[in-house]
Amino acid sequence: MADNEMHVTFPGGVRVDAAYHGFTIHTDQPVRDGGEGSAPSPFSLFLASLATCAGYYVISFCRSRNIPTDGIELTMTTQWDAKGKMISLASIEISLPPDFPEKYAPAVVRAADQCTVKAHLQFPPDIETKAVIRKG
Repeated sequence: MADNEMHVTFPGGVRVDAAYHGFTIHTDQPVRDGGEGSAPSPFSLFLASLATCAGYYVISFCRSRNIPTDGIELTMTTQWDAKGKMISLASIEISLPPDFPEKYAPAVVRAADQCTVKAHLQFPPDIETKAVIRKG
């Protein structure tokens, strides 16, 4: 499999798995949507990728300044549009422990804002989908 290729399979029910860089990412749908609730939904993973990406940039910022990350937490909340179909706001709050150097609080926010997932949402790539019938 090429380095830029993700392979998706259907292991049963409405579960969908993705193989990528040596990992298998399992997804399912909630029971209310016909799934078994055995894994996060793809949309939940999408949201988690945004929050965890911001977290990675917070860790990187702290490590580059020898600031301990113990006690740092991120919480992401979402607001939905009036129709309840699209998220209109994703808000990430970085909770810093009392001993965090106050002078770095604005900088840690700027670091989290460098998240590559966020950048791809702000400047989305073109996405193309096609069907190809394999030759027997």
